[in-house]
Amino acid sequence: MNNCPTITGFGFTVPEQIWDNHRLENIINTTDEWIRSRTGIVTRHIAEDGVTTATLASDAARSALHNANLDPLCLDVIIVATMTPEMPFPATACFVQDSIGALNAAAFDVSAACTGFIYALSIASSMIISGVAEHILVIGAETLSRIMDWTDRNTCVLFGDGAGAVIVSRGGNGCTIIETVIRSDGSNANLLFMPGGGSRYPASITSVRNHMHFLKMTGKGLYKEATTSMVDGVIRVLQKKGLSINDMDLLIPHQANLRIILSMAKKLDISLEKVFINIQKYGNTSAATIPIALVEAIDEGRIRNGNNVVLVGFGSGMTWGASLLRFS
Repeated sequence: MNNCPTITGFGFTVPEQIWDNHRLENIINTTDEWIRSRTGIVTRHIAEDGVTTATLASDAARSALHNANLDPLCLDVIIVATMTPEMPFPATACFVQDSIGALNAAAFDVSAACTGFIYALSIASSMIISGVAEHILVIGAETLSRIMDWTDRNTCVLFGDGAGAVIVSRGGNGCTIIETVIRSDGSNANLLFMPGGGSRYPASITSVRNHMHFLKMTGKGLYKEATTSMVDGVIRVLQKKGLSINDMDLLIPHQANLRIILSMAKKLDISLEKVFINIQKYGNTSAATIPIALVEAIDEGRIRNGNNVVLVGFGSGMTWGASLLRFS
């Protein structure tokens, strides 16, 4: 058991600035009732000037390190999952490394959109099991408000900013990462994307005029794929350990839309008492939603020793995945 990847520290942060639905009523043609009934979102946190993906990630990292009672110099690797990086390059993880003083750590980013934290957790687990690293900092961080088209009510009402972080260590006390599965289907890449700024459509006057540097989403297609993929992820990760849905004590899903979460719970035939939901407070913070929800579930006493907890997410790509944790 000494090589088992264990989460020994947790932390998260969100910007101080809160936008409720009524504030959005002054920006676009929408209402509080419309947003609540279709998404379940009431408020979201929006990054102030000077607050970036790297600053949020660094704050969450410090919180996790403090929780784990670990010196930054003990970190071997830093992985940041994000689709709103500090810059196209270098990696946001490098800015975090410098900010927190983790002088001995390798640093790189993972781009799997809203599934990014699950992907990063899978990589960290493998590195711990293989003996490559002793302590790994895994962060999901986003400033999605910076890529929102605030004239598009179908997308801008959904997203918020924030960061969550965990310390994955070899052995120790905490919660063991029992199993992780990650999947993808590139044929659905057009359901959620940002066309401008890459090699296909480099930045130009035309790309700016056509709003190509903002997030684009096909809502109906995404809803169907999201529900199906998250159900698949939950079942796969439990089956790999010979477990059933009844063996799962708590499900922490990606917080994209309340309707998606409710539909997934119905398909899995589980009570909502077994599902952690906090989308009403933060909206969709992409790669940050799952670590933020995980920390809040612990703080609220929703997780006890011996519990099997499943994290599940989906995102642009399409990507999806799930992690099985056992708390002790």
